[in-house]
Parts: sequence; structure tokens; C-alpha cells
Amino acid sequence: MDHLSGMDAMFLHLESAEMPMHVGALHVLEVPEELREEFFESVRTFVAQRIHLASIFTRKLANMPFDLSNPVWVEDEDTDLDHHVHHITLPKPGSNRQLQQTIARLHSSLLDRSRPLWEIYIIDGLKSGEVALYTKLHHAAVDGQAGIEVGRALFDMEPGGRKIKPPRPKLRRNQYQLGVAELMGAAILNSGQQVFKLAKMIPEVGGAAKRLFARGEGSSGPGLPGLLKPKQWLAPSTPLNTAITNQRSFAGRTVPLAEIKQIAKAFEVSLNDVVMATVSGTLRRYLKESQELPSGSMRAAAPVSLRQSGDDTENNQVSILTVDLATDESDPLVRLRRISAAATRSKESLTTYRSAIPTDFPLLAAPWLISGAASLFGRSRMADWLPPAANLVISNVVGIPVPLYFAGAKVLSFYPVSIPSHGMALNVTVASYNGRMDYGLIACRRALPDLNEMGDYLLEEHQRLLALAGSGTSSVPEPETKASCSH
Repeated sequence: MDHLSGMDAMFLHLESAEMPMHVGALHVLEVPEELREEFFESVRTFVAQRIHLASIFTRKLANMPFDLSNPVWVEDEDTDLDHHVHHITLPKPGSNRQLQQTIARLHSSLLDRSRPLWEIYIIDGLKSGEVALYTKLHHAAVDGQAGIEVGRALFDMEPGGRKIKPPRPKLRRNQYQLGVAELMGAAILNSGQQVFKLAKMIPEVGGAAKRLFARGEGSSGPGLPGLLKPKQWLAPSTPLNTAITNQRSFAGRTVPLAEIKQIAKAFEVSLNDVVMATVSGTLRRYLKESQELPSGSMRAAAPVSLRQSGDDTENNQVSILTVDLATDESDPLVRLRRISAAATRSKESLTTYRSAIPTDFPLLAAPWLISGAASLFGRSRMADWLPPAANLVISNVVGIPVPLYFAGAKVLSFYPVSIPSHGMALNVTVASYNGRMDYGLIACRRALPDLNEMGDYLLEEHQRLLALAGSGTSSVPEPETKASCSH
């Protein structure tokens, strides 16, 4: 029996039909000719031999009596691969657009909580002859860094794979769910442990509060007076800041990693600053065309890891920073430098307070209290009129610098597929892989019905920054906006 931390459980309690809380990835595979005919069957065998390498594949949730406490993970003694591993063939012509629409549809459905919270899809029928792999994992079980550990279970460094030692036989309890007394005892024990952890953190929390009061407007980050100003924590309203439906749109785009490094080196900023500036310029152009660009600067919510070096536990240890995107600035180089400065200030603030951020905390009746509040927030459409703290999520996942293989097929791409939410209908997540940077754009289809145009603008904005880096000029003119039309 393994308890969910308070942070892990939040991803369960906040989930609704409109806001599934799973993350995924789209990989395009180059399958050798000799493996194509029986590839799906070989994948099922491949997965069956490896599911013991990461606990997410073989554990499921057990709810506490009356939902008085967070669920626990228990071992699933009868993992049904027919439920978890699926095969889809695209209709002709098998275009990339059809593939993206299929990913959007698959990503919109909830995972079955009575089973281990993962699914794998093999998608063939692409006119290119390639095969797609789509993986889907619940965020309650895995964050971005722990997902890398899951990837190590599924992917190899060589086409022939590696020899996997079979799991040791375990004693079967033949028990579908645990008893009420056992669960209640575990809940009481875990709550006590959580209270003890929080009590140990009191000195650090007090120190963080003291540092917060001591910081002033002239420091590298805002103190308490600055944080109390609305401009420090509110973003302008945009069409992205709305209550969402469960329907999704998805677009994947790729740029060479070497080009992002060239831009970063030329302007002495980080790779993540370049990603932020690329997305910022894309949003500015996209919203300007529809005359919906706000006069104030948009802000991004950026997940950051709290995980210590060497910690490979498969749980969530994350916090959120907000970063000024400078969308009110027309000059792309000035915009990049503003973003870099804002990101630096946010990172410094996190460094100051990160040890005081709890990742585990007790909360009596959390499942029905938080779930009820989340449901009320979504159904009342409060996100349509509440001022947002951020306009969208932008996340950067550290990837793998070398080619990987899955069931003998070469992995060509790694497009992240993440989580839109009420109030932030667009999520842009990027991952580096084998000399490329893959952007995964996922959104509520009602708010952004077709992300392909935004994806194309993203590539153009990247080329604009690259031209600046290569030419040494201070600026290039903004692209002309298209004339809007009504129907």
C-alpha cells in the first residue's frame, strides 16, 4: 500500500469530465520492413515483458471509506493488457492532420480509475508509412521528470533492445479491494505522518515568511508589498481564459535544437527564454489578427521541478512560476530580454522559498471537498469572468539527446501532450529529443478550434528570432496581420 502525497492527490480531486488530468506523448516511429506486418502484436509482447519496470503500470487506486482521506496505490494482480494497449488504423489518406485530430480525441477521454492509470496506442495507416505511438499517463502518478523514468522502462538505446529480467513471483492475495478497517487504519497513520512532516517544516516556513517581509521593491524579487499589488499576480483577460469543454485540438511542431542554442548564445539568454519568446511572439501575432491582443502583457504559468538530484520516486514534486511574456512589445529582441529578466526574477524567488513549499499535506475529506469545489468552479463558468493569474501554461521537459528505440522501431519524435485547464485553455509543452525541439500544443477546441495556424506562426516566429541571431541586426519588422472577416 503506497499513499498518494497531497500534491499527487490534487490531480485526482481537480479532475472532471471537462478537465482530464493525464499527460501524454506522441512519438512517430520508423518501423523496419520485417516488423511491420506483426508490429502491434510484437508491441503487446514487448509491453508485457516490461510493465514491472515502472510501478505506474501495475498499481491502481483504492479509495478510502466515505472519501475521508486521499486514496492509496495498491498492486493490481490482474493487469489486463487488452484494456491498456490499443491499435488504431487511420482512414485514407492518413495525413498528419488526421493523426493530430486522433490524438486530440484520445486525449479528451478520462482514464478508468478502477485500473492502472495508463494507456498505449499504436496508430498506423499514415501515408508516410511510419507508425505513431501515443502514451497516456495520469498526472497523479507521474510528473515530467518521473516520466523520464517511465520512458526508460519502455525505450531502448539500441534497435535490438536489452535483455529484461522477468519479475520475481509474488504471493497473490486474491483481493480486489482492501478492507474498510485496513484502509481506515492506513488513513489515520498517513495523516499523522503528514502532520509530523508539516511540523518539521514550521521553522523553514517561518524563515521564508521573514525573508518575504524583508524583501523590498529594490531587490531582485518583490517583497510582500509588491506581491499585494494586483499587477504582480494578475494577467489581462484573453480568449484563452475561459471555462473549457472536454473537446481538444492538438498541433505538433518541430525546430532544430541547434538553432535554439544559436539564438540563446547570440543574445546570452537560456534555451527556455528562447522558447518563451517564441511562444510569446506567436500569441501576439495570433491575437492581434483577431483584434483580441490585450494592451497589457500576457503571463505564462511555468511548472518547475522541486525534485532533488538523485530522487527517482514516481510522484509529483512541482511548483508553478509566473513569467511576464512581454506580448505588449512589438520588438522581438526587446521582448526576449524582458522575458529573460522576468524568468530570472521568478527563479530567484523560487530559490528563496522552495524549501518551504510542501509537497505532502493532510486535508480531512479532501476528495469530496476539493472535487466539489472544482466541479462548482467549472460548471458555474467562473473562469469566464474571474481575472486570471496567468493566460496559458508553458512547460519545458528535459528530454533525451540520443536516438531511442521502441519494440525495435526507431523513435523519430517526442511531442508532449499535456493539460489545458479552466481559465487556461492552452498548454504549450516542449521536449528536446535527439537534436530537435518538439512543441506540443493542446487546447480546448471551443477556445482554439484549430491550432495548426498557431503552430505555423510558431515556426515563423522561430525563424524571425533565428534571422536576428544570424544577422546581428537589432530588429526585423512584424509580419503583417491578415484582414479579419466575418461570416
